[in-house]
Amino acid sequence: MTTISIDHTSRWFGNVVAVNDITMNIGPGVTGLLGPNGAGKSTLINMMGGFLAPSTGSVTLDARPIWRNEEIYKDIGIVPEREAMYDFLTGREFVVANAELHGLDERAAKKALATVDMEYAQDRKISTYSKGMRQRVKMASALVHDPAVLLLDEPFNGMDPRQRMQLMELLRSMGDQGRTVLFSSHILEEVEQLASHIEVIVAGRHAASGDFRKIRRLMTDRPHRYLIRSSDDRALAAALIADPSTAGIEVDLKEGALRIQAVDFGRFTTLLPRVAREHGIRLLTVSPSDESLESVFSYLVAA
Repeated sequence: MTTISIDHTSRWFGNVVAVNDITMNIGPGVTGLLGPNGAGKSTLINMMGGFLAPSTGSVTLDARPIWRNEEIYKDIGIVPEREAMYDFLTGREFVVANAELHGLDERAAKKALATVDMEYAQDRKISTYSKGMRQRVKMASALVHDPAVLLLDEPFNGMDPRQRMQLMELLRSMGDQGRTVLFSSHILEEVEQLASHIEVIVAGRHAASGDFRKIRRLMTDRPHRYLIRSSDDRALAAALIADPSTAGIEVDLKEGALRIQAVDFGRFTTLLPRVAREHGIRLLTVSPSDESLESVFSYLVAA
């Protein structure tokens, strides 16, 4: 079993703390690294891949340090998020170059290009590739030496639905083979479709860990805030505040609306239409006011 261990690891750049005292283990199967943009996902992946040294703590692969350990790089494949590539090369030349760095020949490159369905465009210059094609040729480069560990940073960016399904199926099969696959995403639905285990980070901190159901339950059970406009805001507020699912109501005179905090999401979503109907109140606007990923993950950090 190949396991990446991150032990009380931090990484800072000057006065900016990108990763803050994170501890987690990434084992065989597919793990999703979930968090909003700027959460520290790329920094964490770069430390796992050996591109960055931890400022404190350790990042190891089967108890072997990854940073400056050339021997361990043969076990790791990495697909970075950044767009920069050697655009003057063809896709085949790009993958062959990486194969040669691992002491392999063109046969390994040909197999990797076939795995990601890029044979048809392998002799075109990378400068002519779409974003999705670039992602796939980076994937081929990461797979060329048949690594036990695959790290992918936002791999589905720029892919069309067919390409996304193909890549998901490929990663799923690699996880089923017992490889250690980790991919980052800021989109919960991507992680739900693919990952058997989820690690959540925000603002450089480890927020939550578990399977999708556990993470979704944490998100659903957090306090929810709504902006509601109705035909009689005061009567609606009086009726809702009496129920334990409602923790607080503020009358926003500027918006001409109610700002409501609900602590029982399921109960409140059935309560609101029932109360409106019983009191003859028309609901004009019901919109969540804190549904950004940043607010969701910030709650997980504080929980």
